[in-house]
Parts: sequence; C-alpha cells; structure tokens
Amino acid sequence: MSPNYIRSFSEGCLRPPTVIGQFHTLFFGSIRMFFLGVLGFAVYGNEALHFSCDPDKREVNLFCYNQFRPITPQVFWALQLVIVLVPGAFFHLYAACKSIKQEDILQKSSYTGFYIFSVFLRIVLEVVAFWLQIKLFGFKVNAIYMCDVGALEKKFNITRCMVPEHFEKTIFLIAMYTFTVITVILCVAEIFEISCRRLGFLKTQ
Repeated sequence: MSPNYIRSFSEGCLRPPTVIGQFHTLFFGSIRMFFLGVLGFAVYGNEALHFSCDPDKREVNLFCYNQFRPITPQVFWALQLVIVLVPGAFFHLYAACKSIKQEDILQKSSYTGFYIFSVFLRIVLEVVAFWLQIKLFGFKVNAIYMCDVGALEKKFNITRCMVPEHFEKTIFLIAMYTFTVITVILCVAEIFEISCRRLGFLKTQ
C-alpha cells in the first residue's frame, strides 16, 4: 500500500464525512480510551492481588478470582473498543483503496450506503457488548463474593471472598455503560445527519 493510501486511510479515520462522526471520533478516541487506559488501570490494576477469601490461601484466592472474573474488565473493554473500530476502519480502507474523497462519500448513493452500513454495524457491536457486559459484570460489584470451591475437593463448598474497592468498581461500571449508550446515540444521530444531508435538509460538507 502506497503512502497516499495510508494518508487517505488515516485522514478518513480521523476526519469522517459527518460532523457527528467527527465528534464521535473525538469522544471515542480521546475521552473513552483515556478513561479506560488511565482510570481503568488505577481501579482494576491490583484487583487480583487484593482479592482474598476465607481461608486466605493462594490456591483458594486464585481459583475464586478466576471464577469471579472469567475475563478481566480491562481486557473486555479493550476488545470492545477494538472490535467497534473495525467496521469504520474497513470502510476507510476501502475508500482509500478506491481513492474516494471524504467530501464525495455523501454524494454517491453506493458510498453513502456502505458508510451507513458501517455505522449501523458499530451500533450492533456496541449493543452486543452492552449485553455481554451485563451478563459478565452486572450493574453492581458487591463487597462479598460467594465462591464455590467444591472443585478443589475442600471440606467446605462455599467460601466468602472480599472484593477490593467494590464501590469504585461499581462507579466505573456505570461509567462504561454510559459511554456505550452515548456512543450508540452518536451513531444513530450520525445516520440521521446523513439522511438529512441526502434529503437536502442540511448542506453537505
């Protein structure tokens, strides 16, 4: 791929053809990633080290933590961010290979339809991630986690585990749900903006 294609691809990713798309890029790329990368590490970085059960033994703590966290929130949200970026990246890669200018995307029906499909796919992926987050993490992190340790062949089957900084984690969960909702709203608004431009209610860029 030539440097011109790479330049067109990067410009397309950073400067989508709609105003709301550009705001979405700013929100998604800056605020959301900063929140996850900086605050997420601060809240969840040492969770496994401070997760303790009764009795406080390494094998019990590790077993119960793996049961409590089948996947760590940081990994899940990082995967979510990457996967949601894929549809837009594919579209802008296609536009770069076809030498499609950003201002032409909303002028030709086929380009517009392809772009709307990529935005719609982002919505679907965000909704699926929202549902998976509910299934994996719920809406609240409790201070006590009841762990089933029967597989360890212990005399007891259920043990109590202390979840560190559970209140901070609850706030962070709510914030990530909020970010997902905002992103979906922005994607819906972007489709609405494109429709208005195609119908002539708004001037194209």
